[in-house]
Amino acid sequence: MEYCVVMVTTATEAEALSLADQLVAEHLAACVQILPIQSIYRWQGTVHRDPEWQLLIKTRIALFEQVRDRLLAFHSYEVPEIIALPIIAGSPTYLNWVKEQTQKPSRG
Repeated sequence: MEYCVVMVTTATEAEALSLADQLVAEHLAACVQILPIQSIYRWQGTVHRDPEWQLLIKTRIALFEQVRDRLLAFHSYEVPEIIALPIIAGSPTYLNWVKEQTQKPSRG
């Protein structure tokens, strides 16, 4: 498996857009979809119910650590959800596009 979807949530749409812009600009992601969601979770002994923004980041598995590090450097949460789900199958033309978009352009 060469490709994955990295999932992360943010508290605000502005933060989600900022993170997505950075990842795409740096060729760490081919595409980032941003969705409004509702999360229910336990944090520090209290159950919370909060609106959040879910980022679905399409990238290559080989780039996961760089994506994770970039997210951790700029994320506002103390413990952000950063998980990768493998893409086990997909349209060959789409996956080729993901590969092309997540390779730094050669200088020439």
